[in-house]
Amino acid sequence: MASSKPIEYKDAGVDIDEADRAVALIRSHARKTFTQSVKTDIGSFGAGYLLQGWKKPVLISSADGVGTKLKVAFVTGRHDTVGEDLVNHCVNDIAVQGAVPLFFLDYFAVGKLEAVIAGDVVKGIARGCKANGCALIGGETAEMPGMYLPGEYDLAGFIVGAVESDKMLNGKTVEAGDVLIGLPSTGLHTNGYSLARKLLFEVAGYRPDQRVDVLGMTVADALLKVHRSYLAAIQALVKAKILKGAAHITGGGISDNTPRMLPKGFGVEIDLQSWTVPPLFEHLRELGNIPEEDYRRTFNLGVGMILCVGAKHAAKAATILNAMKEPNFRMGSVIPVRRGARVRYV
Repeated sequence: MASSKPIEYKDAGVDIDEADRAVALIRSHARKTFTQSVKTDIGSFGAGYLLQGWKKPVLISSADGVGTKLKVAFVTGRHDTVGEDLVNHCVNDIAVQGAVPLFFLDYFAVGKLEAVIAGDVVKGIARGCKANGCALIGGETAEMPGMYLPGEYDLAGFIVGAVESDKMLNGKTVEAGDVLIGLPSTGLHTNGYSLARKLLFEVAGYRPDQRVDVLGMTVADALLKVHRSYLAAIQALVKAKILKGAAHITGGGISDNTPRMLPKGFGVEIDLQSWTVPPLFEHLRELGNIPEEDYRRTFNLGVGMILCVGAKHAAKAATILNAMKEPNFRMGSVIPVRRGARVRYV
């Protein structure tokens, strides 16, 4: 039977006027990241980008999400950092292949759209893009009633970068004896949050705004530390022509990510005494009595990026990084491996 009164889209949970307000906020943030290569405005059906100044570029792309770190944003009402997390994660994923970011697109999906929250999220995305020299040229804001719990949303992004074909980092020149240099993380980055939230909020019973002495800050502050970008450090070693490979330490930790930059037949030996694991990770291990292997494969343990250079260039690499005020430490070396684990801890 037909309804006796007119039913609008808003009655089904979609507010087009609120969507227009959100787009206006998004457009204002995105335009701040535009470069001369951007050929369309926010709101076009497709985003245009002019590739110029390259000889034989290889386009490197990546897509990712923020994951359950978003849950911390929901309970704290702090939405202006997760967008930066998203951008930096994607930037790091293409930077390890020698690429510089060109442009970024985001996907923001929510049950009920609130323009202010959407604007805060995109503000963080725009800040991350601006810091990495990347243009935010488009995306999708989807309001889907019934798909998400009230006050919650999902966030994902897609990045495209470029590297000259003869300068692409592919690990082919990595050999036994090469040195591994670690760059510190700012915290969990965007991995391990499902376990971290369970341990901190359920097992320990902490409130997000509760200060924990061992952490030196509130739980929310510790969990919402922004995922770092390592683009500048990587590019500095690329320009010096001494970087052989790089591994972004994300899901799977040091154990699963380091081998991704190595040729077949090689592994790494990691010196566990070469850096101090931050208190947050050690506190999580104590709270959950986490088995050692699981601990190493769930969290980055304070190492966000591992760089590989030849032994004769290790000192030069450290000098370059130190001049940039980029903390770094020699954490191991490449070894030949015929069988068994490709990452060995000593």
